[in-house]
Amino acid sequence: MGTNVSRCEVTVPPHQPEPIRRSIEVEYWVIDDQGRLVEPGELLEASPGAEEEFVEPLIEIKTTPCESTAALRDELYERVGAVLQRADELDRGLVPLATPVNQDDIRERESERTRIQNAVVGEDFAYVRHCAGTHVHVEQQPGRAIDQLNAFIALDPALALVNSSPYFRGRRLADGARSKLYRWMAYDDVPHQGRLWPYANDADEWTRRLERRYEEFLTAATDAGVDRRAIASGFDPESAVWTPVQLREEFGTVEWRSPDAALPSQVVRLADDLAGVVERIRGADVRIEGDSGRVEGDEIVLPEFDSVIEYVNAAIRDGLADLELRAYLDRMGFDVDAYDPVSPKTDHGRTVSPDAARRLRLEQAERLERDVLQAEPMRSD
Repeated sequence: MGTNVSRCEVTVPPHQPEPIRRSIEVEYWVIDDQGRLVEPGELLEASPGAEEEFVEPLIEIKTTPCESTAALRDELYERVGAVLQRADELDRGLVPLATPVNQDDIRERESERTRIQNAVVGEDFAYVRHCAGTHVHVEQQPGRAIDQLNAFIALDPALALVNSSPYFRGRRLADGARSKLYRWMAYDDVPHQGRLWPYANDADEWTRRLERRYEEFLTAATDAGVDRRAIASGFDPESAVWTPVQLREEFGTVEWRSPDAALPSQVVRLADDLAGVVERIRGADVRIEGDSGRVEGDEIVLPEFDSVIEYVNAAIRDGLADLELRAYLDRMGFDVDAYDPVSPKTDHGRTVSPDAARRLRLEQAERLERDVLQAEPMRSD
């Protein structure tokens, strides 16, 4: 999971299982005191792990790999809190929404990598500019990495637990608008790049998939007039795909990229739930069977991939309003009632005006501040 060392790491007593390291990357829209999107500017200097994104009004806040949920929570809240403190001084806010709700044009930062992506994906890459999400990394377990990868694929419908915006450019798309933008719109012409991949049998099969997708990417880029050397300097087989669940050799993790931008409390809970499944995998029998799925005792049963896709589609279209999806997530070990996705609360009908979108962004920025403030007593104990 990289070489970073932080206070997240602890000494493990003898005869205790090795801790499972996990980290979070979460993106937030930056707004001024009128709810208008603005660049992060000085906010990037407020905390370690605060970085600019490929579009101007986004900031990404990363943690280092942490060996417990408590350590991850403390570090994420500390870093988000530091950025919020500086934002308050500058009359700025951070918005935990998956899309800006209503915004026609969002400017990209100039980079060779983004230029190539635009060439490959074409006009549809504009959809990606409206997306803010969360990535969760969980350390690969020796000898069980493929089981872990397949489990995360089966858990992909859990994206519904943090759906945070149903809108794109002021119109309602789905309970999980960001996931629809990515999977069904941005990468519709290159579906192998952006959609969920089926289960893998072993690491060699995963590597072959990456290589095939990379060759497709190279072909599409060269057909669009991009110099092959420029592609090779900015992309490799691992970084050229955007599928939601990835085996990351670079970091030694399995990465889940599906969740929306959400409150720190919610994304920490998600990371904890994923780490809990991985802890079970260490001593469990993992098999693929049927259409229901369950995590129970020393047994993890993953549904056939076609059933997973049905649950994923329900998660995007209807979120937790879909009762079969709720039951599935419950069987897979999630406490569904512990989550509070924002999408149903921000759903005000088929359209939202630009003024209403600005008000909504301000409301959600305040919600993020409350989430961080409420965590202060917990962190002080």
